[in-house]
Amino acid sequence: MKGEAGQKLGIRIRKEVRLSRRQALAWFAGMAVGCRRRDVDETPEGVVQEWLERMARVHGDPRDAQQAYELLSSETKSNLQERARRASAATGRKMEPESMLAPSRFSLRFTPRRMRSRVAGDRALVEVVGSDPELERAEVPCVLEQGKWRVDLVLPPLPAVEKRPDAGG
Repeated sequence: MKGEAGQKLGIRIRKEVRLSRRQALAWFAGMAVGCRRRDVDETPEGVVQEWLERMARVHGDPRDAQQAYELLSSETKSNLQERARRASAATGRKMEPESMLAPSRFSLRFTPRRMRSRVAGDRALVEVVGSDPELERAEVPCVLEQGKWRVDLVLPPLPAVEKRPDAGG
């Protein structure tokens, strides 16, 4: 009788463990599907936060600059491409558009504490606020392109290319 009870108890324990494993697997599977990490460019706030973090890492490494460049809008990229083309022509060496993101000119005026966006269609304005909301505040424009939010930097317009009269063209 004792042996039978022990066997029944052993079987019962093994079944509970097996059930426990199933529950754990089901729980992990549910977590993987239900709590997947959001892509950084699913929201305007997310893309601004990620862009700021990537820009903070840009210090001479072209890969870091490329990663920050990837989060920019097509209009901003076009502007940087034209700047790179002009810089290449002026220096005589090939300049990449992402090299136009000058880390020495990029610095945060304050540490972001909170972000909130106002979305209107495919455009958004992300309000970035620091520890002093009265003094530490900035707005970052974003645009939705092919289902992903992109930072839409406002860059100074490029001046027209001037040709010298004696350039022969």
